[in-house]
Amino acid sequence: MYGLILRRLGIGVITVLAVSIIIFIGTKILPGDAAQIRLGQNATPENVKAFRERLGLDLPLYQQYLNWLFAFVRGDFGVSLASDVPISSLIADRYLNTVYVSVLTAIIGVPISLALGILAAMFPGSLYDRVLTFISVSLVAAPEFFTATLLVLVFVTFLGWGNAVVVGSAEGKGFFELIVHFALPITTLCFVIASQLIRMSRAAVLNVMSSPYIEMAILKGVPRRRIILRHALLNAIGPIVNVVALNLAYLVTGVVVVEVYFGYPGLATLIVQAVQTRDFVLIQGLGMIFCMTYVILMLIADIAAIASNPRLRHPK
Repeated sequence: MYGLILRRLGIGVITVLAVSIIIFIGTKILPGDAAQIRLGQNATPENVKAFRERLGLDLPLYQQYLNWLFAFVRGDFGVSLASDVPISSLIADRYLNTVYVSVLTAIIGVPISLALGILAAMFPGSLYDRVLTFISVSLVAAPEFFTATLLVLVFVTFLGWGNAVVVGSAEGKGFFELIVHFALPITTLCFVIASQLIRMSRAAVLNVMSSPYIEMAILKGVPRRRIILRHALLNAIGPIVNVVALNLAYLVTGVVVVEVYFGYPGLATLIVQAVQTRDFVLIQGLGMIFCMTYVILMLIADIAAIASNPRLRHPK
């Protein structure tokens, strides 16, 4: 078991290093010169050259990468080219905003989605199962901006509830006040993750239900509800945890459309602004934060799957 966990950790470190190279090279091939953009079109060639030396842009590419990577490991994200403000302070202002929405969506959306998926597995082929499957498949096909637009039309335009743009600070608000404050973004994201969680939790439970020991329990007359809740669900935890971790990673790293749509000042809108201003230092820092968040959640999912599966804990 510990060997598997160490291998997963090693794979996670290699993944982060590989993504860091991709992020660094990707920002270097963006059109436009960072020094010229920072100083403006009226800057003299001497000023541009001096600024490039100050940023270390005159160094070989591999040396720039190593300097940036070692600085990131030390916690030094650098200074924004667009605003001349430390990256850490820019991220600190936005990070909690994204975390608020992500955590609230997970608290509300994950339990409800898992419960609906398990109920569908209890009554396969029933009207409830067919309706829920149709809704979940439809939600998969609907992009985030389409779901958000429908919610705005229904709740804001027709019913007059809430605002199409999230305004005001979230500081000092209680749990239910935060839910009201972020009602539309949270609802949109809940629909997005529900489309995956419902189908995958249902499929994981039904897959376990085809096992021989489950069939034996059915033949002995054990009630289906008890079989699912006390036997099948425990063995389906591994795949379910992986799907939950994937969706939690999406909540942190893939909410660009939702944040931009509702004008919500989070990390996703910050990286969009960084691309628009060619602020490659900020893009690199945010890209690494997104990557590390994703990898950490995947490691947690792998460890949970190993802990819940005796065949992985005790391989032959």
